[in-house]
Formats: sequence, structure tokens, C-alpha cells
Amino acid sequence: MKYELDFDTAQIAQQRALTEAKRHGVSIALAIVDNRGVLSSFFRMPESFLASVDYARWKAWTAASFKMPSGDFGQLVSGFDSLTRDGLLAHPKVTALPGGFPIKKDGHLIGAIGVSGGSGEQDDAIAKAALTAFEA
Repeated sequence: MKYELDFDTAQIAQQRALTEAKRHGVSIALAIVDNRGVLSSFFRMPESFLASVDYARWKAWTAASFKMPSGDFGQLVSGFDSLTRDGLLAHPKVTALPGGFPIKKDGHLIGAIGVSGGSGEQDDAIAKAALTAFEA
């Protein structure tokens, strides 16, 4: 069995994120990357912050790279010595902000999703709503 992202499922994920963002009353950017962190799908609501474009991509890249939610990565590195923590966070694509989640199929990493535009809690909730598209 091939474990890779499906374009049709990514579009369903985008729609679920858009619906959830509207429910929260926030404008977001959403990025979906493959298991190597390469951008596969992206959308930005017109009213979202310009910076959300980059943060959504970085959250997805961090989740794919470290195979964990970006917020969990932030908690993990907070316990590291300052040299290690600062070194990891100095990478231009790494972020400790919440809103990024790995996408797994049968235990295999197939990609990651990143959402930016709301609070950390809102970004997490919106990303989790989008993730349900990949749970079929």
C-alpha cells in the first residue's frame, strides 16, 4: 500500500478548516505538506494576516520534520538546555507555535498540516477539524 497524500482528501481537509475557521470567526492560512515537508496544498482566506502564510507552512513543516504537533515540539524544547533549544528554534522553518499536526495513515507519516491566523487554541482546533478528512 502506498502511503501518500491524496489531493481530493486535501481539498476536503481545506473545506473542513474553512468551516471551522468561520465558526471561530477567524481568517486563516492553511498549509499541507507531504512527509518530506514539501508544500502540497495551500489556501489563505483574504482577511488573514500576511504573516500567517509563512507560519502555516512552518507549523506544517515542523510537524512533518519532528513527527509531532508543533505545540508539543514547543513543550519538548522548553525542557532542553538553552544552547540546544535556541539552536533548534533558530532553523528558519522550525516553530514552537501550536497549529501544526502530522498526518498519519496506518501509523505511517504521510504529511502534515499547519494553520495560522487565530490564537494557538483556535489554530489547533481548526487543524484538528481538517485532520478528520484523513481519518477515513
